[in-house]
Amino acid sequence: MVIGVFFSILAIIVLLFLSAFFSGSETALTAASRVRMHNREKEGDKRAALVNKIRDKKDRMIGALLLGNNLVNILASALATSLLIKIFGEAGVVYATLVMTMLVLIFAEVLPKTYALHHSESLSMRIAPVIRLVIFIFAPVTETVTWIVRGVLRLFGIDISKVGAGSHLELLRGVIDMHQGPEQETQEQRAMLRSILDLADVPVEDIMIHRKNVVMVDADMPLEDIADTVLGSPHTRLPVWQDDPDNIIGVIHSKLLFKALRACNGDMSKIDLDEIIMEPRFVPETTDLYAQLQAFRQRQEHFAIVVDEYGAFMGIVTLEDILEEIVGEIDDEHDYAVEGVRRQVNNSYVIDGTVTIRDLNREYEWGLPDEDYSTLAGLVIYESQCVPEVGQSFMFHGFRFDIIRRQRNQITKIRVTPPDNFLVDAPD
Repeated sequence: MVIGVFFSILAIIVLLFLSAFFSGSETALTAASRVRMHNREKEGDKRAALVNKIRDKKDRMIGALLLGNNLVNILASALATSLLIKIFGEAGVVYATLVMTMLVLIFAEVLPKTYALHHSESLSMRIAPVIRLVIFIFAPVTETVTWIVRGVLRLFGIDISKVGAGSHLELLRGVIDMHQGPEQETQEQRAMLRSILDLADVPVEDIMIHRKNVVMVDADMPLEDIADTVLGSPHTRLPVWQDDPDNIIGVIHSKLLFKALRACNGDMSKIDLDEIIMEPRFVPETTDLYAQLQAFRQRQEHFAIVVDEYGAFMGIVTLEDILEEIVGEIDDEHDYAVEGVRRQVNNSYVIDGTVTIRDLNREYEWGLPDEDYSTLAGLVIYESQCVPEVGQSFMFHGFRFDIIRRQRNQITKIRVTPPDNFLVDAPD
């Protein structure tokens, strides 16, 4: 009798230990960072490679661990019930239920899972060989269980084989949003990382310099006037047109012009414009920024002419424009200090209508939509379905928009008042 009780208690302890092992293993393998495991595997860590291999077939892993866990829990409860019935009679069922519930909850669930959650990577690599063996042993049973489960779900119109794991880009965006740290520094880092992911979704028309703001050169002008225009521009490359501004025949580079001037000792009459202008590179306005960035890199170019579907000149896009989409504004000694956004004392902002929504979202994390328009003025016109008059006010997406200035049909100044949760310190 005493020996039987001793062995029963010993068996229950061993079974609780196995239950803790299965519970902790499940938590460790599911909580271990996939990124760090992938990096360890690339560095040659065989244990990390085994962890990744096990997690590639997650349904088999979970099935084997749950099967082992339930098997030892039920067996431990059965032994405890049998033992306590012998000691206390029928009341032993109640005692066994209470005792095993507490033991399983504390020592086989909460304790191992808490430890595994805080040591998921090291623990998962230590237990990986054992788990691989467990999966192999239980494979016939888990495959059968999986087949039965999927069959039952299909009866209710649910096909889990068609359910994907989700976009990796969505996972990356989620990680970026969770990035924490010093407010200003973290905000800038999040903006840069989001912008990199967005490059393939943003067309060049959203960031191009519109044709009305492009300094251009008329090929029929005297060379003296052309030289003055090039020297007076803060840009090194200027489009050259002839007969019609839509007829772009080339791009003049200030460096090539200076070389030609030096070669002829400043005698303009000896310069042939056709010899110093470069062939223009045309890109459709629908080209995404990622593709254009790759094109700039492959062709070793920094400048392209943007045209619409009819071939009409729409504007220009440069390598700097694309880089600014990632890192923010890049100012140099030749850039004009244009004040597009001014913070007001009442926590509102006076903003030029031409300021892009992407720039505002990057700077202040407002989250305004920009799928159907690119500028702040475009947002107001799109949402209001009209060209507003000065003095009109609107509420869109929780923001208040007051029209301050309008020139003909163009909205040039807008006061934007964000919701209270966006009223934070911002740069002037």
